[in-house]
Amino acid sequence: MQLANSLNNIHKNAEELIRFAANEKIFLFYGDMGAGKTTFIKSLCEVLGVHENVTSPTFSIVNEYAGNMGKIYHFDFYRLKKQEEALDMGYEEYFYSGNYCFIEWPEKISGLIPEHYIRVDIGVLSEAERILTFKKI
Repeated sequence: MQLANSLNNIHKNAEELIRFAANEKIFLFYGDMGAGKTTFIKSLCEVLGVHENVTSPTFSIVNEYAGNMGKIYHFDFYRLKKQEEALDMGYEEYFYSGNYCFIEWPEKISGLIPEHYIRVDIGVLSEAERILTFKKI
């Protein structure tokens, strides 16, 4: 599925992605630096009932939020030097918890990705517009 995205329709697109995902709770976000991965994840968290401030976990690696349907884990693996660092943090407890996991920079942990997930590619069309492509893997 492919959608045009801007700040004007970001909430609607977040709702559409949650519907598209159905029962899948692992989401991998691909896109260049500044493409809007964290911004889109903020909208997803709003749709899922998060009322606290959603921020990039660049330095903490993972942030945890409370949503209407349980915990939500937001990962940013950009700073990882090697995949083993995710092993050290106990990634399995998060990924296999049954809770939503939003993962930025999954290419840094490619050997640890669960078998089934939603892939979200964010492409930059202009300063204000993005193209979102979702697919179930």
